[in-house]
Amino acid sequence: MSKTLVDIDDRMLALAQRQLGTTTAQDTVNRALAIAASISADDRARALRWLQRNAEDFLDFDFLEAR
Repeated sequence: MSKTLVDIDDRMLALAQRQLGTTTAQDTVNRALAIAASISADDRARALRWLQRNAEDFLDFDFLEAR
């Protein structure tokens, strides 16, 4: 494991910790990296196709257009 010094947005870190159920910056970053690394291009393409087929069931396009 390597040690890297990075600047992290404290608000985003806190949000990520709540979403991921982690308590330390190291655990949060490592969990987020694991999630990002596990999502393949095929998974993203499959999710996009699903969203395209089902968007009308979940999105209010009239509202979005007005905004």
